[in-house]
Amino acid sequence: MRDTLKEMLGRIHDPEQPPVVMGIVNATPDSFFAPSRVPGTPEGVRSALGLVEAGADILDVGGESSRPGAEYVSAREELDRVLPVIRGIREHSDVVISLDTRKAEVARAALEAGADIINDISGFRDDPELLPLVAGTNTPIVIMHMKGSPRTMQVDPRYDDPVSEVRGFLARQVRLALAAGVNPEGIIVDPGIGFGKRLEDNLALLDNLGECSRLEGAPPEGFPVLLGHSRKGFIGTLLEPVLTAEDDSAAGGAPRLIGTLAAGLYGILRGARILRVHDPRETRMAVQVWWSIQQGRQVQ
Repeated sequence: MRDTLKEMLGRIHDPEQPPVVMGIVNATPDSFFAPSRVPGTPEGVRSALGLVEAGADILDVGGESSRPGAEYVSAREELDRVLPVIRGIREHSDVVISLDTRKAEVARAALEAGADIINDISGFRDDPELLPLVAGTNTPIVIMHMKGSPRTMQVDPRYDDPVSEVRGFLARQVRLALAAGVNPEGIIVDPGIGFGKRLEDNLALLDNLGECSRLEGAPPEGFPVLLGHSRKGFIGTLLEPVLTAEDDSAAGGAPRLIGTLAAGLYGILRGARILRVHDPRETRMAVQVWWSIQQGRQVQ
């Protein structure tokens, strides 16, 4: 394991240090937030390095859109999208790279190209070969909850108790990961905000992020929680009562950025250790102020 990755994992697990900012690199033509799409190697590498300069501690590179209604992408197409970007980033930066994929074939090639973390939105349900791969290579993993698939997840999702059901899923998948030999210090959990969730489900999960951390087999401080809330639809819904006709309420507009910052800070208060965002510079500034106030001093 690279020293940079070890240091980052240590920071993520240390509640005395500020949360980590993960910048989103969409090597796709169809991700929901259009400005984040960089379907080309030069554009993708430039965008990724720009996110690092803006304050991203980790880059999350993805080659398959997971927006509601998105279709499955073949491994070959996904590899063609992400591998040149990962190699290009690694030529210029030692930044920690996460790969957003559901496929063992893509994960294996990406790890060889320089990726450090595997972020699987299916929680290791889609490809039975992915969990043995990360266990065998001692690769840190993000286990996320999603109801259904990107194509179907927002088709009338229902829960009796979203917090209990999401927590139960994460607990089961964590047990599988531990049984497969994954290092507990390398497990990160994600409740999957917006992935097969209604507004009330997203709000309940945000308010109870700590429940996702305290699972059997966790380190003393719990499993780190990743919050993927950036510019999502529930934020637009929450903003509707205060938007005016002059506001740009589209996905790329300022209102959703403001809402994202507010949700992220609340998420930190409730236990988030990683904020996965499209806007690392603004997120870094918001976290800097919030963390300094909490510590009662200016934090560098």
